[in-house]
Amino acid sequence: MTLARGDVANAASARQRKVTRSRIPRGKNLIIWIALVCGAAVMVFPLYWMFATAVGPSSELFDGDFNLFPSSIVWSNFGDAWGLLPWGTYYVNSMIIAVVGVIFTVFVNLLSGYAFAKFRFFGRDVIFILMISTLMVPIQVIQVPAFMVVSELGMVNSIWGVILPRGAEAFGIFLVRQFMVSIPDELMASARLDGAGEFRIFWSIVLPLCKPVIGVLVIFTFMWRWNDFAWPLVVLQEQSSFTVPLGLNLAKGMYYTDWTALMSMTLLSIIPMLIVFVIFQRAFVQGIASTGMK
Repeated sequence: MTLARGDVANAASARQRKVTRSRIPRGKNLIIWIALVCGAAVMVFPLYWMFATAVGPSSELFDGDFNLFPSSIVWSNFGDAWGLLPWGTYYVNSMIIAVVGVIFTVFVNLLSGYAFAKFRFFGRDVIFILMISTLMVPIQVIQVPAFMVVSELGMVNSIWGVILPRGAEAFGIFLVRQFMVSIPDELMASARLDGAGEFRIFWSIVLPLCKPVIGVLVIFTFMWRWNDFAWPLVVLQEQSSFTVPLGLNLAKGMYYTDWTALMSMTLLSIIPMLIVFVIFQRAFVQGIASTGMK
């Protein structure tokens, strides 16, 4: 029995070593692995440089030497930068716009995608193609007419003036439509036979099946809303209504810029997006994979 147990242990150890060796990249896989590592380093380096600038002594930025590592860590830079501008107000404004914008935009995109995927009406495909074509139109082209509409509605310098004009995103509608095409029509037909209304079918049957694409929409929409600069710059005209990107632009002086303070606040502005991504990352991966296979 002892010998048998030893043989089993040795066999398991041999299999483990074989699996470990198989995971070591070789040949073509090694080249791909090296390319991926180099690409990851290129992508991560700006974030590291931002962190090094934020926590390093401000005097080192202009000493003429290029140092990858700060000589000391000065955590007080974050507190000093926070007191230069009303960042608390900016973060509250950005959070309200991002959260309300996500809820509103995701719900509208889901309803629109459901209509394009599961209803047959005259001109559906033409309307869908025209809507997708708007992805090629830069936002700067429509800023003037959009601002005129917002001004006539009395929403200048209001968070609703930032949220409502982009309440429906062509990319989000396209993503939802591609996802919902794979949902069997028999589910909706059975619910209609049971007397369920269209909104009840959408809310109780279709929506629970759309968790992956909802995760994708939440991450993308929150990122777009949080980082949006051009449109809030046009609509919001008082500093008390500014968002974080507008505050970062305001932190740049005309003749002098405190780069340590600017990088400190820029680094803090990334945290909400990281939190949202961590919460919805599993649904994000499932949504991208399942939508790509449609």
